[in-house]
Amino acid sequence: MTELRLGPVLRHVAWDGSGTATVWVEAGAAATAEVRCADGASGSAPTFEVAGHHYALVQVDGLTPGTSTPYEVRLDGERVWPREDGGFPPSTIRTPAHGGGSAQGAGSTEGAGGGSRARVAFGSCRWARPARDGHDPIGPDALDTLALRLARADESERPDVLLLVGDQVYADETSPGTQEWLAARRDLSKPPGTQVADYEEYSHLYDESWGDPEVRWLLSTVPSCMVFDDHDVIDDWNTSAAWLAEMRRTDWWDERVVSGLMSYWVYQHLGNLAPADLERDELYAAVRASGDATTLVRDFARRADRDPESTRWSYRRDFGRTRLLVIDSRGSRVLAEDRRAMIDEQEARWVREQALDAPGTCDHLLLGTSLPWLMPPMIHDLESWDSVLCDGGRGERWKRLGEKLRRAADLEHWPAFPRSFDELTALIAEVGSGESAPATVCVLSGDVHHAYVAEAAWPADRAGAAVTSRVAQLTCSPVHNSVPGYMKITFRLGWNGIGKVVGRALRLHGRLRRPPVAWERTGGPWFGNQLMTLTLDGRRADLRLDQSRADADGTARLVTVDERTLTHDA
Repeated sequence: MTELRLGPVLRHVAWDGSGTATVWVEAGAAATAEVRCADGASGSAPTFEVAGHHYALVQVDGLTPGTSTPYEVRLDGERVWPREDGGFPPSTIRTPAHGGGSAQGAGSTEGAGGGSRARVAFGSCRWARPARDGHDPIGPDALDTLALRLARADESERPDVLLLVGDQVYADETSPGTQEWLAARRDLSKPPGTQVADYEEYSHLYDESWGDPEVRWLLSTVPSCMVFDDHDVIDDWNTSAAWLAEMRRTDWWDERVVSGLMSYWVYQHLGNLAPADLERDELYAAVRASGDATTLVRDFARRADRDPESTRWSYRRDFGRTRLLVIDSRGSRVLAEDRRAMIDEQEARWVREQALDAPGTCDHLLLGTSLPWLMPPMIHDLESWDSVLCDGGRGERWKRLGEKLRRAADLEHWPAFPRSFDELTALIAEVGSGESAPATVCVLSGDVHHAYVAEAAWPADRAGAAVTSRVAQLTCSPVHNSVPGYMKITFRLGWNGIGKVVGRALRLHGRLRRPPVAWERTGGPWFGNQLMTLTLDGRRADLRLDQSRADADGTARLVTVDERTLTHDA
């Protein structure tokens, strides 16, 4: 019997009443993958091969809107999921009631339907759990703990979507178990050492991360959206043109980045897309038609690395009257200092088109980007000032210092790309203005290994003063990782009066004007393994932050540390 190597992962569930969903699986050999639901809905697809691995993205048709139905996975007719000894409730597909709107992918043209409640849980930065003993030096994994909570709770408590905003795997910080596995296949004294080197090693990372029993069940029953960040490839990925040139001079980088993008396309990106978008995807069609798609996917990944404008990783999903735009803030960067941008022009045009379609059709606009838009003011000013130095605005000596500081302190968030920061700020102001503006415009981010809420306002003397939407930066990280003590001090300092004074001094030295928007921290900083959940119902928006903590007996549980209402019904 063909084994189910990984999955199932429930990805896209339609909100337009069409009764469709997609389920991703990895099989141990070539097979026909089939999903059968208890209500008679089903779908099947032959696996496709990449680098000796076999995958399928199965489209399930015939689901009844407004229901929850258990499902099973079969490979060549033999049931492989659920496991007999799984210890979890059946994996189910929940569909919203008809009229709940449409779940759309990149470029979809389906119209949004009527309003319904949507619950979005999100976070980033999940380092794989220790492989051997129960002791976890960085505390219990928030995804594991969420799975255990949901397994005991009524289905109505489940999120409608789990948004993972970066660092789903750590290619550059491998676990002790993975390092032993790597040592058995190559010499770790040679670069890239204990970091992953090729596609096979990337597949091992996903096995380690998604094969965790709690997370495996969670991903099988809660739909998910994903986007990469730097550690999915390597720390500081695409920080600068100088950094990239240095990496390309090594003899291992090309295979690393190509394998990283190949695996991201297979494991994460495909499932982000709606069925209609998959049908229009030329690479996906070619992959399904080929016997072995390794060369096709490898060539695509190499183009995506060398010519970022050749592909678009960003995508759109609508959940009733809530629109989610997930913006790639890593792979589509423009790194030339005189044209430096967080996203290329093609990507920026697409984001603008999708966002400007929101007023009048959406009550809430969510912008998912792995890197925060609004940072602590001192850090914002530090990153903006450093960008001036790196561009040569204060001379050659300062330019060299700027590049060193950029890499050492990870100065690469939206403020480090001032033109892109201003353009995103202007877009949010435009979307959030006028009678038909969404009730909220929220930027959902991770990366910085702590959580906070920052709310934006446009003073009367700055463009965008007519903004009526509630605009907030919601940052939640990590799901399972840690932050050094000195960084905790820095993040706290970044918000207080002393930090703001330091920031003003940096702006003066860099001859920088004030940002076009003002913002204040209204919650946090919170440190720990954590997840945020947004519940959007009509024009109301409620936010909750849960942290995973261990009781005295070692039992992990989620503890709510903050709850707030961003907007009321009216």
